[in-house]
Amino acid sequence: MTQELKGVMMLAGSLQLVLLLALSTEATSLNIPPEVEQLPTIVFHTTGPIIALPYDNIVTIRCEARGNPPPEYRWTKDDLDFIPPQPATIKSDQLATDGTFVLQNKSLARFQGKYRCYASNKLGTAITETVELIVPSMPKFPKETIEPIVVEEGEPFVLQCNPPEGVPPRKIHWMSIGLQHIDQDERVSMGTDGSLYFSHALQKDSRPDYCCFADFLRIRTIVQKPAMAVEVKPWTPEYESSDSSDASPPVRTPSLLLPSGVQTEKVLLKGAELQLECVPGGYPTPKIEWMKMGEKLTARTKFDNFGKLLTIPAIEESDEGKYMCLAKNSAGHAVHYFDVIVEEPPKWLTVPSHSQLTVIGSDVYIRCSVSGKPQPDIMWKKNGHIFEDDPLNNKRVLDDTLVLHNAMPDDSGVYQCEAVNRHGLVLSNINIMVMNMAPLILTEDYQEYAVILGENVTMNCSVFGSPPPTISWAKDETPETIEGERFVALQNGSLQIYSVEKKDSSEYLCVADNSEGKSSITAVLAVKDPTHIVNGPQDMQVISGTTAQLTCQAEYDKSLEDSFEVVWIKDGEQMTLSTEEQSRYFVGDGMLQIMNVNLSDEGVYACMARTRLDEDNVTALLTVLDVPDAPQNVEISELKNQRNICLAWVPGSDHNSSIIEFIVEYEESQWEPGKWKELLKVPGNQATAELALHGHLNYQFRVYAVNAVGPGPPSEPTALYKTPLAAPDRNPENIKIQGHLPNQMDISWEPLLPVEHNGPDLKYKVSYRKLAVDDTWTEHLVKRHSFIVRNTSTFIPYEIKIQSRNSHGWGPEPRIATGYSGEDVPTAAPRDVAVEVINTTVLRVSWTPVPPVTLRGQLRGYHVHLLKKRSFLNPDRILDERHTLSFPGKRTHAIVPSLQAFSEYTLTVNVFNKKGNGPSSDPVTFNTPEGVPEKVPILTTSNAQKDSIQLVWGPPLVANGILTGYLLQYHLINETTKEVLDSREMNITGPDTTHWQLEGLEEGSLYLFHLSACTRAGCGPPLARESSTVIPARLAGQQRSISTKGWFIGTMCAVALLTLVVFTVCFIWRNQGGKYAGTPPPGRRDMLAMDKVKEKEDLHPSEESQAMNDDTCEYSDSDEKPLRGSLCSLNGDDVIGDSVSRDSLVDYADGGGEFSEDGSFIGEYSGHKQSGSVTEPNGFGPVTA
Repeated sequence: MTQELKGVMMLAGSLQLVLLLALSTEATSLNIPPEVEQLPTIVFHTTGPIIALPYDNIVTIRCEARGNPPPEYRWTKDDLDFIPPQPATIKSDQLATDGTFVLQNKSLARFQGKYRCYASNKLGTAITETVELIVPSMPKFPKETIEPIVVEEGEPFVLQCNPPEGVPPRKIHWMSIGLQHIDQDERVSMGTDGSLYFSHALQKDSRPDYCCFADFLRIRTIVQKPAMAVEVKPWTPEYESSDSSDASPPVRTPSLLLPSGVQTEKVLLKGAELQLECVPGGYPTPKIEWMKMGEKLTARTKFDNFGKLLTIPAIEESDEGKYMCLAKNSAGHAVHYFDVIVEEPPKWLTVPSHSQLTVIGSDVYIRCSVSGKPQPDIMWKKNGHIFEDDPLNNKRVLDDTLVLHNAMPDDSGVYQCEAVNRHGLVLSNINIMVMNMAPLILTEDYQEYAVILGENVTMNCSVFGSPPPTISWAKDETPETIEGERFVALQNGSLQIYSVEKKDSSEYLCVADNSEGKSSITAVLAVKDPTHIVNGPQDMQVISGTTAQLTCQAEYDKSLEDSFEVVWIKDGEQMTLSTEEQSRYFVGDGMLQIMNVNLSDEGVYACMARTRLDEDNVTALLTVLDVPDAPQNVEISELKNQRNICLAWVPGSDHNSSIIEFIVEYEESQWEPGKWKELLKVPGNQATAELALHGHLNYQFRVYAVNAVGPGPPSEPTALYKTPLAAPDRNPENIKIQGHLPNQMDISWEPLLPVEHNGPDLKYKVSYRKLAVDDTWTEHLVKRHSFIVRNTSTFIPYEIKIQSRNSHGWGPEPRIATGYSGEDVPTAAPRDVAVEVINTTVLRVSWTPVPPVTLRGQLRGYHVHLLKKRSFLNPDRILDERHTLSFPGKRTHAIVPSLQAFSEYTLTVNVFNKKGNGPSSDPVTFNTPEGVPEKVPILTTSNAQKDSIQLVWGPPLVANGILTGYLLQYHLINETTKEVLDSREMNITGPDTTHWQLEGLEEGSLYLFHLSACTRAGCGPPLARESSTVIPARLAGQQRSISTKGWFIGTMCAVALLTLVVFTVCFIWRNQGGKYAGTPPPGRRDMLAMDKVKEKEDLHPSEESQAMNDDTCEYSDSDEKPLRGSLCSLNGDDVIGDSVSRDSLVDYADGGGEFSEDGSFIGEYSGHKQSGSVTEPNGFGPVTA
């Protein structure tokens, strides 16, 4: 066969091999069912070498394979059949079942060798690589007698160690008998072979106990070689002289003690560590230099053992070449060359396929691509036996490729490819199955696939058959195959559906077909609704110690309810939620509650709602707010002096709430030890504070921070800080000057706090003098915080100042305060008192003020005293009703409210100060005019006819004059719109009339009645009532039965009784002159409360308030007891116009009321203001005393 033809055939074979490899790769992924016979396949085996250590009790060698029928095992040792020894060394029949056997330590030495496992069934045999068992003996040096080594000074020599072989690693040590290490340097050093090399001998090298120790670390064993003696003879010159004892040995040209010869070849495996060693001899000690011929040494090169050892780790092919070491000294040099060769064991370029399935009559190609140096030799085997090239039977071995032409079932078997060079071997088992078989579907029939709406799903249809079956899918048993972009038939036979829809829920048919037959299965697809969190947790901030609530409510497919659950994840880890009562965590109703939250609860929480098909999650950040941590490293530094310091600190964590401020506190040990007080506040962005301190104190300071949550814990206190003595920094404040007695002045002040003393022996200097009279200060030094100046004139102005001092000095210059000595009661009465009656209840009183000199104190105001002597309604009865009104401040007139109309009064005025009242003025008598009456107390209607209605009423309780009659107004009302259709009025002149039959009304109509009582001054406010006339037909029925109706009889009785009560009250009122004591209505009570506040304000009036309250008045029932009554505010200069009602202060000022004998209100005094003009009262005018 020509080379060209061979090349074409090899190319064609390569193409077929590529296709077959692709096919076999697909076949490897097939899940061959148990019903189909399978070749043995090694699944696990022990790899070597195995080194049996002395302390290992047993050695186990394993070999496991699978196949159908199950494989049986046998072993070879050193290529010979291995029958394990007695059962004591075998683990109970394991050799036959899984290929494993166990060797006991006692007899391991006889089992040392190379083992191989064979796993066989009726279809073929698989084998493993060889496993070498090494049973090392205990290392020891041979027993020998070593003669002393005698050398001349200056000569090189070597102490041979020749350590025994043993389990690596091994370390060599040179020591003395006393286990002292032999010193090593450039002259004396140990080689990699363990020997000790001396470049030249010195007399100090003489000693009898050079010992070599071999340390085997893995077996924890150290062995020692017998001691060696060295004797160094001093060098003697050829021609001795007198000073020959100090002569040095002659120089020696360098020589190499290690290695020997001129050139050495070093062969290493790729990746190993290269070590090149040159140990020189000579005098002086030679230096070693290294180089690589033709190029530079690699940067990975290291030099050890004083430059004698060259090391390159993990050697590569680029490190091959010739290396040279050069030893030189002043006498010359010596060289040695190393040829470094890098090789490697066999290695797969392409790992052969482990199994191939092919049909009968096809061609099978198996290829082993390996590399190695030297190039590995490839050996082919079938079922563990050598496979020869057999062209006649269509079986060819073409170097790294095995070809089976027109393969038949008996060609099935396990083929082994073994590649070997001197550094090792690689082995691969390739299972070749040549068979034809109808499709066998491995996937379960009617398997259900549940998938979430919108996701992808893969429905499996795993098929085994030869030749490979064709697979097709149909929906709902329709003959048409499934088509569409969302439906993809995969190469392994499965059907994949993308973005499933609800309509995809159905049954699907998978049909497998080849030349040997056909089979099918049904797959059921169920599309489920997705799980979705509709109300998930939200980012939140909670305060430490409170409760956090995280919500998680989800929707899911109800058919998946059995697998639905909600789990909580914190910072990526699922939370373990305890059901114990003491647990801080509670989960229920779609909510996670964390009670008593602390800083450890802060983090990212994820709520995961999941079923067996899908899940949804929402995350939220829980931020825990807490009080700030205590500041750290609080330090004191002085500023200008020892009493002005700077406090600095390092803020603690703010725990997610910005620090608002820092509070500096202090504690001093002299006055209040153990009590911390606030000293200063600084903003939260500042970590320093400048402090001004008091003197003569031992301070400690601490700082705490405040944020929106609250104050944090305080820092550790500073060390004690002592301030020096100092004069007081300030003088007393809040100086009060009072005169409790007419001839003395009481001075008091707010003393300095103990910490403000700044030193011992604190006192106060009290200085005073008459204002604008004395130039000289009278001074007194006192310890208490009050002082009394006696024998003063009455109400004289003084200047006062108070200065503090201690043993160290005086405080600052004090400010001057002004005050008065004690007051006494006024001595003069107001003059020219005049009265102007404004209306029935109000008058204006004026006077001439008393001379200031007669006040003898601070003017507080004026009292107006009223005495009601009689009422003109009952002129024969003498009354003694007294009232007092207070008008604060400096004034010359006042408005007096709440008088009773149609009465006679006497009025006096006196001035008062803080000490008391002055004498009263001469009395002034005046009369109040007649006024309009109050409302009638009751108005009823009865006996309604078709054109008339009877009205019944009671007379007014307060007439304010002589009743002249009543004014009746009545209005016809539209019952639907409530509009007034017609209005009429009439005067009822009889003052004693209490009922009236009103005629001439329209039948069946609604009327509104207004009734007012009248005097000569006019008519009072009306009382309203509604009533209706009746229809004649209804009236006839009423007349027939009205006399028998109980309600009618009851109504008439009630009217009669009410009339009797009204007459009785009227009679009593007339006899008592119109007085009526009662409880003030709610509006009046509010005014009383306001009067109390006003009274407090008037006790200490300022100049501005005096000007504003010129007409403010207060009632009193005596001269000594001011009445807490109503207030009136009228400008004293106002002229009362005609448009103002003269009958009521309620309509004239801010409010008014009637007073009883004890000065209390009895209710509203007069009626509402009526529209229209009011004339001056007849017969009454201003009266002067």
